[in-house]
Amino acid sequence: MGDLKSKQFAKLYEPLELELVSMAHWVAATGARIVVLLEGRDTAGKGGAIRALSGPLNPRQCRVVALPKPTEAEAGQWYFQRYAAHLPSAGEIVLFDRSWYNRAGVEKVMGFATEDQVTAFLHDAPRFERLLVDSGILLFKYWLTTDQDKQEERLKERLDDPLKRWKLSPIDLAARQHYDAYTRAREAMLAATHSDHAPWTLVDFNDQKRGRLTLIRDLLDRLPDTSVEPEQLDFPPLAGKLRKEKYGVLKPIADYPVD
Repeated sequence: MGDLKSKQFAKLYEPLELELVSMAHWVAATGARIVVLLEGRDTAGKGGAIRALSGPLNPRQCRVVALPKPTEAEAGQWYFQRYAAHLPSAGEIVLFDRSWYNRAGVEKVMGFATEDQVTAFLHDAPRFERLLVDSGILLFKYWLTTDQDKQEERLKERLDDPLKRWKLSPIDLAARQHYDAYTRAREAMLAATHSDHAPWTLVDFNDQKRGRLTLIRDLLDRLPDTSVEPEQLDFPPLAGKLRKEKYGVLKPIADYPVD
């Protein structure tokens, strides 16, 4: 099965967009709260998956959370505290571009957390997630898988493309030498935190376009029936002649000379 082409992806994605919009109507109408965690190796495709999920949705309803390195004050907090501050209110969807599982992944492998801290996290995470689920939050945890050759290819692409260099950090480059360590860390994390109330779902993202479609389809299929009639709005014609703008504007860019 070859990689999906852009035109194929667009054709398959179009009906999913409509279902995502229907889901958002359902969330707003019912006051549901949805949390989606997207985890995975560097370059797996978390950003693209998030853009596909959030693209057709109102950004006031669907928020993306991508937290930076914790501040000194945050480092002294209860570990889950800064993540809990971003959980959804009624009618909201929150997509975490990496989440509290940083502790079980990059922090463990790169030595940013002690063994005791990682052990405590693996013990506490299922209990934290039980509280979220028991409060009514619909929690979905996805791990995006990527083979090492694909990871190397994408890292090199980021290095060579000035428009993608911002995605590349010294940590990403250092992590190249720890592929097997990340695998072991992931397996330990799955063993400790995969539960009936908050299961993990692994998605093949060697073909990122196919991976996005697979993830969205799985998410939609695991939700209740989200068929909700959208609010009916009247759109009567305006009386009188339509006005034109009357202030000065920049010259349209198409009129600029081209060298």
